[in-house]
Amino acid sequence: MSRAVTALLGMLWMSLAHSQTAPLERELNAVFADPAMPLASLAVLAVRAGQVHYSFQAGQRQVGAVASPVTDQTLFRIASISKMVTTMGLLKLVEQGQLDLDADIGRYLGYTVRNPYFPERVISLRMLLSHRSSLRDGAGYYWSGETAIRTELTRGAAAMWSATQAPGSYFSYANLNWGVVGTIMEQVSGERFDRLMQRLLLQPMGLPGGYYPASFSSAELAQLATLYRKRTTETEVWDPQGPWIAQVDALQRQGPSAAAIPANYVPGSNGTLFSPTGGLRISAHGLGQLMLMLIQQGQYQGQTILQPASIALMFSQQWCFDGSNGDTENGQYGSWGLGSQRFGMLADGRDRLVEDQDFHGVGHLGEAYGLLSTFAVDLQRGDGMIVLIGGVGRDPALHPGRYSALTRSEERLLTALYRQIRQPAPQAKAAQEH
Repeated sequence: MSRAVTALLGMLWMSLAHSQTAPLERELNAVFADPAMPLASLAVLAVRAGQVHYSFQAGQRQVGAVASPVTDQTLFRIASISKMVTTMGLLKLVEQGQLDLDADIGRYLGYTVRNPYFPERVISLRMLLSHRSSLRDGAGYYWSGETAIRTELTRGAAAMWSATQAPGSYFSYANLNWGVVGTIMEQVSGERFDRLMQRLLLQPMGLPGGYYPASFSSAELAQLATLYRKRTTETEVWDPQGPWIAQVDALQRQGPSAAAIPANYVPGSNGTLFSPTGGLRISAHGLGQLMLMLIQQGQYQGQTILQPASIALMFSQQWCFDGSNGDTENGQYGSWGLGSQRFGMLADGRDRLVEDQDFHGVGHLGEAYGLLSTFAVDLQRGDGMIVLIGGVGRDPALHPGRYSALTRSEERLLTALYRQIRQPAPQAKAAQEH
């Protein structure tokens, strides 16, 4: 084949590819600029048949800053998707024989942890990871400074425990579960949680970011996105016509501070300091690499990151709503694995992510400090979607979705991405037309 023919075919392929993605880009830009819910920044990524297929970014890492456009390398505090990534690290410890999912967690913590209303019921890691531990967030799920999590877990605070549902019997989403998980991971490893996750997962995969920005390199800090809302931080008053107000990670101006971590901190005393529940900073590209690793059954660039059995276990059903055995939070949750959600399992479809009802995937959602995030993958097809919204300008409750518990903006973004990855590939389409 001559160079001229090769070049012509390449141009034809690029033209076909652009013709397919142009409508998608218009839709993504329309969502980003929609005055119904202004967005501060946006990064999305689509995986198709086990390959990164498409990415798109809009907005600035810091509103008003010169030359700070969001890229696929921009680090966002991804909120509760962090729970899923934390679970990957925990399963590495299970593989190494350091943890048993069904053992009494007191075995690892070194003290007894019981729901005071059901003192005879053992609490296990499996219960924590599937939100069936009976722990609740009412008494808080983060303690700073010299506070030991043992003090909080053993003092019998009524708001910390369900008085009506015994451990193992009822699903109720609680961030506190992951503060306990992170503390257990520290206790058995002897390492600070943020450093442990670097060693187990992030460094072997070469992924920038982490759970503790104070330890970031200057290059990582330069990529960090500030999260915004058009809402005051103290009085919580929304003003969609007002300015963007920084909520978290305005570190470029202030510089990172390690003040929250005592110099004499002992690993295993309070893992909530590093927010295993929501504190991971990672890029859309980084999440995409994690997605590819999962699709490839734990393999990544010639390394085994997780065993196939661990991945199968992580996304296997641990709980499914039967009408009375859990709180679905307006249909957002219908089925749960270990540190992961199973999408599209409810009969009424309220737990689906896209308008098309043929997507059944696994992953996690996130919402905090103005950020809205989605990680969803169909491991069998090798298709997936990542959405990171770096700030919202209107109360999300006033911008509800049409068919799900998500916002309308999220529905539009995810549906547009999904329809893109389900289209025939440009080469296949060209062959069909000829």
